[in-house]
Amino acid sequence: MKTTETVTASPRPQQAVNLRDCGPEGCDLDWLSSERHPAEIDDVMQFTDFSLQQGWGDGLPVIPPTEGRVRAYLADNNRYPDEVICALPPTNAPCTVEKIAINAVMAGAPPGSLPLIIAALEAMAATDFELFGQNATTAPVVPLTLVNGPVRNRLDIPYRHGCLGGVATIALAIGRAIRLIIRNVAGQVINVTSQSTFGTPGRVAGILFGEWEERSPWAPLAERRGIEGDAVTVFGTMGTMNVLDTTSQTGPEFLEMIGKSLGYPGANGFSPSMPYAEIMVAVNPVWADILHRDLPALQDIQELLWKYSSLDADYLTSKHREQLENLGRVIAGRVYLATEPKDVFVVCCGGTGGLHATGFHSFGTCLAQTRALVPFPQSN
Repeated sequence: MKTTETVTASPRPQQAVNLRDCGPEGCDLDWLSSERHPAEIDDVMQFTDFSLQQGWGDGLPVIPPTEGRVRAYLADNNRYPDEVICALPPTNAPCTVEKIAINAVMAGAPPGSLPLIIAALEAMAATDFELFGQNATTAPVVPLTLVNGPVRNRLDIPYRHGCLGGVATIALAIGRAIRLIIRNVAGQVINVTSQSTFGTPGRVAGILFGEWEERSPWAPLAERRGIEGDAVTVFGTMGTMNVLDTTSQTGPEFLEMIGKSLGYPGANGFSPSMPYAEIMVAVNPVWADILHRDLPALQDIQELLWKYSSLDADYLTSKHREQLENLGRVIAGRVYLATEPKDVFVVCCGGTGGLHATGFHSFGTCLAQTRALVPFPQSN
């Protein structure tokens, strides 16, 4: 499948500049390899129409990735354009820094977001993340990107009120850039390589948010997974599920309500086609304080969520129960949404009004991946 390409809107620069976006010999050497398409007018809507005709667009307006814009994006990051970051299924096409930059320009993502985008793509390309299945399946799964570290503030990654949608921030363009790369480089196209039945809005803008580390009673998720500082964790999710509780007052009460809300028969984690699954739960800072007050050990919180999100096996249809029994997934008459308590990821984010938690159900067969952000090299 063809990848997204640059558009030439001005003559190529001839002055030699010792930056990685130009290659070792400077800009006298043409260091960009994507096919050019001449464009007489640098017009967003005209290019948006053209991008849809070529199969590069997502339906929203896109910024023309002129040679000047792509070179400027690369210069800000001092990266070699032909550096291969990973291969992304289903096409397994090489995902180069140049292709990432082109799609990031189209989405409107700031140049400073390139290390984050690269880290997220490297995590998605890991074998255990099973991106091929996520991209090709009938399910409405999308990789969620959770951000930790000071980069949250540098890039205005939302992690407080309205962090899952509604906040006006350029960070939305970062999530969209990742989605354009999945479309244009990985080759996820509906009814061609993706058999998605319904899809999800997350496949346009992505799901990208941070932890409110300053208000969390727990260590950041990335740190719990072995990486301190700026990092991303990608998680294959079926979308967001709100949990409303205006009644509970104690940690165990909140956890029972959240857990029982997560446990519904049609969740992928209960499907006989999924041998295992994870679950992510976001709790607001008000609830997080109460949970930590009543259950100081995070493992105890995970244990209760794991317990309450299970189902009585008899609640499922007889055929479902039989298939799950054959897989050894019925334990003492119950089926568990997450494989083990450790597979319940708890994070703190959202507004201080309380009342709500959010559940992120796993696609199943994919394991969350965490990667550190690597700063770009300095110019010579």
